[in-house]
Amino acid sequence: MNHSPDRQSVASMITSHSDWSERDLIHQTLEWHRATRENAFSEQHQSIPCRIPLTERITPVRTALPLEQIDGVVRPVWMRRLDAEYLNLMQVTKDRVDVTDYGAVGDGKTDCTLAFRLAIRSNRRVVVPKGVFIVRGIRLPSNCILEGAGQDITILKLSDRAPKHRRLLRNATPFAGNHHIEVSHLTLDWNVDRLGDVKRTTSGDTTSSALTFAHVTYGWVHHVTAKNAGLHAFDITAPHYHYLGDGLRAANGSRYVHLNHLEATNYGDDGITTHHSDAIYITNCYCHHPHGRTHASGFSNSNGIEIDDGSRHVTLVNNKSEACFGGVEVKGHGTSSAAHDVHIFGHLSVHDNRSFNFRHIGHHLADDPNSETARFLSGTNLVSIKPVRSSLYEKSSPRSLVVSAYQDVFIHGLTAIGDPTYDYKHHPALAIQYKSRRVQLKRISVRGFTTARADLELFGGDHRTDDVTIDDLQCQESAPIALKIGRQLEQIAIQQIKGQKKSGDVLISTKSPIDAQELLAYGFSDRVRSDV
Repeated sequence: MNHSPDRQSVASMITSHSDWSERDLIHQTLEWHRATRENAFSEQHQSIPCRIPLTERITPVRTALPLEQIDGVVRPVWMRRLDAEYLNLMQVTKDRVDVTDYGAVGDGKTDCTLAFRLAIRSNRRVVVPKGVFIVRGIRLPSNCILEGAGQDITILKLSDRAPKHRRLLRNATPFAGNHHIEVSHLTLDWNVDRLGDVKRTTSGDTTSSALTFAHVTYGWVHHVTAKNAGLHAFDITAPHYHYLGDGLRAANGSRYVHLNHLEATNYGDDGITTHHSDAIYITNCYCHHPHGRTHASGFSNSNGIEIDDGSRHVTLVNNKSEACFGGVEVKGHGTSSAAHDVHIFGHLSVHDNRSFNFRHIGHHLADDPNSETARFLSGTNLVSIKPVRSSLYEKSSPRSLVVSAYQDVFIHGLTAIGDPTYDYKHHPALAIQYKSRRVQLKRISVRGFTTARADLELFGGDHRTDDVTIDDLQCQESAPIALKIGRQLEQIAIQQIKGQKKSGDVLISTKSPIDAQELLAYGFSDRVRSDV
């Protein structure tokens, strides 16, 4: 078992591979965040009437929450509130009980479901010692702590008799809602092998996950491993998923949840995911090697971390993903709202198919409606190491970065490292495309994508990107074209493009008029070429 790395080890891994100084990056990103929030997303709370039951309207998008830096670490300002609520939880859970006092036996054989049901009550700290405890599902009420003896020491395993739809651990009353719940220092084993050789390992909607917080206010999950899940390892969500259109989302989502030092592995869909929820903080987590059997074979959108439909005000700091479809995917389905106000500070993606994938499905092409919700997204100090094709999603080309449909985007300090011996089949390493707008790329370093068409491509045509600013792009012994620009783009500002490659083709190939300054080309035949 790979242990979830602590903050220092994740941060040090990112630092060892990044070509940029984290201190400089964070300061400038926080300045951009403050200015953009004050200019376009100045409201912190928004209430728009909706006549549809169990549904919220979230358009026009005007909300964002402030960020701060404490001891060198970025965090949302609302964490002050969550810290205060944690003190309240400590006060009301002084009654400490051990599940073995209620008959639980950690022998990996005995069904301990009844013992857990008897032990778990509101206003209790429930302790689970070393062992493997078989259960048919656990439900946690409000004002409750479930605490193991260690991430690989205490294991809660779903019984072989549990149905496919069963969640291993969830809050007790998702429709009424729960509050003040903490889970820590244990492993959750959903036991997917009990299903045998089935094609799909989930029953749909929010079922079949290892841990589900649905309609939870004030939640803490830390030092927990979730493995062998049918759907998600960790899902922070509303009681149901919601597909009634862009601008709408499910009511009763979760709020104020901190996920810290988690590991997710061998899951069906996503390692950590959020839906229809606000104010989520994800730190120091490691998501890797999904089995992908939630979806049809070869079409598995199994991500390390996915910030999905209707999520708002999500901050991610110093996480790692490996061997997933997407390392971090921020998105919305075509019949739902995209996530917005999402900000990533430090992420290491290793051998994911698409390291950083930002999109709103169904809002990409010229005939598609424009997204009303794909707004306000940033990624700072991102590292992509050798993206590859994957059996999870066989037709997807490997890329370090894809931005589609999102507006008000800042990518600041991206290090993309390709494999010079790998066949990237003439696809670009980084792609800005599909009606994305107001995209800023600053301090981008690319190397090793020798068989790619271009290191960075701005796609043109009827569903083109536009209003793109590029400042400090460095390409070292990589693709034959450093920057490729499609047709019909109107607002492109470029400065400080540096490329070095033996027998390079051209530094910038463009089909649109551009304003380019400070271009340095070493080994390329041309600096700028018009390919109209």
